[in-house]
Amino acid sequence: MNDNDNRGMRTMNRSAVMLALALAVTAGPVAGQQWQTGEATAGQDGLSDLVRLALDKNRDLTVAREAYVTSQEQVSEAWSSVMPSIDLNGSYQRNIAAPVSFLPAEIFGGPPGELIPVQFGADNQWSSTLSIEQPLFKPNVIVALGAARRFENLQAEVLRGSEQGIVTQVRAGYYQLLLSEEQARLTENSVNRVRESLEETRALNRAGLAGDYDVLRLEVELANLEPNLRRATNAVLQARRQLAVLVNVEDHETLQIRGSLAEMDLNDIDANSPENREVLTFNGAVIGGLDQVQAALEEGLVRAVEQRSDLRQLELTEELRHTEMRAEQASYLPEISLFGNYVVSAQQNGSPNFFGSEDTRASSRFVGLRVSIPIFQGFSRDARVDQKRAGLRAAQANSAQGTQAAQSQVRTIVEAVEEAYLRATGQSLAVQQAERGFEIASAQYAEGISSQLELTDAEVALRQSEFNYAQAVYDYLIARAQFDEATGQVPIVDVEMAAR
Repeated sequence: MNDNDNRGMRTMNRSAVMLALALAVTAGPVAGQQWQTGEATAGQDGLSDLVRLALDKNRDLTVAREAYVTSQEQVSEAWSSVMPSIDLNGSYQRNIAAPVSFLPAEIFGGPPGELIPVQFGADNQWSSTLSIEQPLFKPNVIVALGAARRFENLQAEVLRGSEQGIVTQVRAGYYQLLLSEEQARLTENSVNRVRESLEETRALNRAGLAGDYDVLRLEVELANLEPNLRRATNAVLQARRQLAVLVNVEDHETLQIRGSLAEMDLNDIDANSPENREVLTFNGAVIGGLDQVQAALEEGLVRAVEQRSDLRQLELTEELRHTEMRAEQASYLPEISLFGNYVVSAQQNGSPNFFGSEDTRASSRFVGLRVSIPIFQGFSRDARVDQKRAGLRAAQANSAQGTQAAQSQVRTIVEAVEEAYLRATGQSLAVQQAERGFEIASAQYAEGISSQLELTDAEVALRQSEFNYAQAVYDYLIARAQFDEATGQVPIVDVEMAAR
């Protein structure tokens, strides 16, 4: 075989290798692998499905809801303090030896200075008392009602904040799982590509058309990639477990999600698949251009002050502290209540007969007005009022600090949204350029004018560009989720998603 024939044989074999590499890069996941992107399959859950599931089953939310129920019952308990109290008491006493008292003998006509024992009571004694008391004026109780109501409002806002936090965590977990799956998909494609290339190169080496170094280099590259694949696979499992905990799914292996970060188009929503469109529109329109970013910032700053949960909690806490201080100040005022008693008593000797007969039973009735005026209690009230006043000042300081911190956070998040969007736009162009570079390298390798090293570098650059784009989309979605929570407009909790 002459040199021209050898050169032609090398070109044909390189063409076969180039074709295998191109198929490995462009075909995506190989048959039977677990990384599914772009298409919904049976058993997969969308972002909205998992968020609603978490709101219904998350255990942290269960605790928050029970705390809110407790606050509602505390309001009912506070109302009981202004309602009448009715008590019925009854007692029976059997005198083994009736009590004896000594009275002056002269009361009964005896000599002065002597005492006569007199027995009081019979063998059996019954007593029953019906007591009614109605508060007419209790300042501290009236103020406590307002405090209980404010505490209920605070717990309702705490519950809302907990729901917002869970939604944001589910969204972040969903996006993290998408990113982990993307990394695993790209890594597995690279492993499959290197394995196929190694087989082709070994075949060429046996035919004398490739050197031992080419085989050794691919073997080293495969040995480096396989641990990365295991690491990426473990990252997927970890992300799926974390998401399963948030939505309270016992078997995390059954949790499958929809969407693909690498295939999402932030610039054209309609160009996305239905699964990707659901992820992108879950938090409303995409924030992209400078005008949109500025509008989002201005609107977000206003919404944050009015609707952000942690700021509303600080405001309600401030109101609660003020009410608690007023409750302590009300302890200086008098209390007025109306009371009445109805008493039935009876005594009887011999065997017990319930409440005796009519001639051994008596009753009494009375009503009255009780006024209690606090005069001095050792300065304890002054100390309690000062404590509550200090708590109020601390709550006011926390509110001011929280407002300032919230505005700063909103600005930072909006900047992150803009940066991630611009980075995704740039990485989208980088992916196109990397694809074009790989096509050129493949063609040159097929013609024998470039080395396998150059082709491998082009493929690696393409894979890295794809992952960098997925990372930029992930960062954008995370920043959008944080923006929604920071401005108090979390989907499903504050904004119903049915219209989308």
